[in-house]
Amino acid sequence: MGFNCVRLTWPLDLMTNETLALKLTVKQSFESLNLFDDVLGIQTHNPKILNLPIFSAFQEVVSNLGQNGLMVILDNHLTYPGWCCSDNDLDAFFGYPNFDPIVWAKGLSKMATLFRNVTNVIGLSLRNEPRGTRDYPDLWFRFMPKGAEAVHAANPEVLVILSGIDFDTNLSFLRDRFFNVSFTDKLVFEQHWYSFSHEGGAWVKHNSNDICAKIIGEVTHNGGFLLDRGFPLILSEFGTDERGVDVSGNRYMNCLVAWAAEKDLDWAVWALTGDYYLRTGTKHMVETYGVLDATWKDVRNATYLQKLSGIQHPFRGPGLQEKRLLLHPHTGLCITSNHSGNVPTLRLDLCTKSDSSTFNPKEGILWVNKMCVETPDVAGQKVKLGVGSKCSKLGQISATKMHLSFKTSNGLVLCLDVDEHDNSIVANPCKCLTKDASCDPASQWFKVL
Repeated sequence: MGFNCVRLTWPLDLMTNETLALKLTVKQSFESLNLFDDVLGIQTHNPKILNLPIFSAFQEVVSNLGQNGLMVILDNHLTYPGWCCSDNDLDAFFGYPNFDPIVWAKGLSKMATLFRNVTNVIGLSLRNEPRGTRDYPDLWFRFMPKGAEAVHAANPEVLVILSGIDFDTNLSFLRDRFFNVSFTDKLVFEQHWYSFSHEGGAWVKHNSNDICAKIIGEVTHNGGFLLDRGFPLILSEFGTDERGVDVSGNRYMNCLVAWAAEKDLDWAVWALTGDYYLRTGTKHMVETYGVLDATWKDVRNATYLQKLSGIQHPFRGPGLQEKRLLLHPHTGLCITSNHSGNVPTLRLDLCTKSDSSTFNPKEGILWVNKMCVETPDVAGQKVKLGVGSKCSKLGQISATKMHLSFKTSNGLVLCLDVDEHDNSIVANPCKCLTKDASCDPASQWFKVL
């Protein structure tokens, strides 16, 4: 599936409750919850862990991930085992009844110590989604550095990953206030972004171009600005219902993929999970955001996974040869040249296989594999490539600047589009540029990288 890292959640209780961690076995835990069928399943597929204490089984999972070449980020998700998250949780923020900052720091230190020499554990996330009516920046600044220092002292090699407030959607308080710790070069911030993270129903109430540009502005203000200041930022939670029935989620994902590609972000999608043994009292609740289906064998939605593939590989960085691309966020594919016919045209292909593309907005010329785009005069026709004598001038229109438009000889304005039958690039009337919330412009969105 192309993933290289697992954000593995754990409750603080795993480090502070020896009965849970060291005396209760996996089998005993499942039987105490009346999950007898699942005990049989574990006996069949993973008998090695069935009679291990809970923490030993946790270690075995981390070890197995390492043996399969996967990195691990240990994410302190909550205080006690259960489902997360809501504003009124008793462990929502520092000082809540079930969130003692001193106990928390000790638990982080212990976890960091236990995995100090485990090479595939590359980071510890201090706390998932701080939230609630008391998630004040002052309390965040008082206690987050203590947790960070506790992890660093116990494990100097591991990355220290910090969440913001408001369900980890807001790090804006770092704009004017410095985070003081004794170490450098291993501090990472994380941010979450879902379709419901902003104004309710925004993605269906507003035009996709307008709302995408607006929300990217908010996400940048709330956390994305850290990238411009030289701090690493990981988009550590995002995702949507993979059944395709959530219009808001579908539109938001196209916007998010474009932004993540532009910023070349590291990320973790929620979630791998096909279903849950037990969630909020319900056995085998299906996780519709899960990359795997309920059998845990097959991919739930291959199209969704293809979309994610567009941001799985880095676009720039140390040791990488710089290569400019034009990403189609809706499919996760990139524009490349097509030489199968008499005249070179454009089509979509895997970004790792695509030709280099360059577009200078001032010049307006799109170059693909050292050939320029020649646009047709009639809607529905394929876009051609030439050697420079008939280069067409393209403009970036709409609030997202992801529509590439041009004027025909008779004054008609068309946009680059994708023919869904063969993934060829064609010219069609521009759609959904602004205001109209009823249509979806996704097929005409191209992100210049």
